Amino acid sequence: MISIFKEDQKNLLVTLDLHEASLTNAEVFKLELLQLFETHHKHIILNMDQVEYIDSSFVGALVALLRQLMTVKKDLILVGLRKEIADLFALIRLDKVFKIYSSFDEAGSSLN
Repeated sequence: MISIFKEDQKNLLVTLDLHEASLTNAEVFKLELLQLFETHHKHIILNMDQVEYIDSSFVGALVALLRQLMTVKKDLILVGLRKEIADLFALIRLDKVFKIYSSFDEAGSSLN
């Protein structure tokens, strides 16, 4: 579900390999990402360019992960959101909560 794309000294760049991010895979996603974080202890930049649909339970998993990472002063950064999903995040004001960028490079340079 999650594949590591690249790793540098501060960041772990991962790709979410899902077309539909929903209740059926939210918990597995959350556990998988937490396990990656516990192994690497870095900011996580999550590429979501393959996600065509996201439901509220998956959004809840993202928020829960962000809160956990923030307790140890790390970020969960989202990149590659499709327009419909970016619009949803703006509508529910999560664009003010998450750092959202168009690409890995843009996100990585914001952390340096």
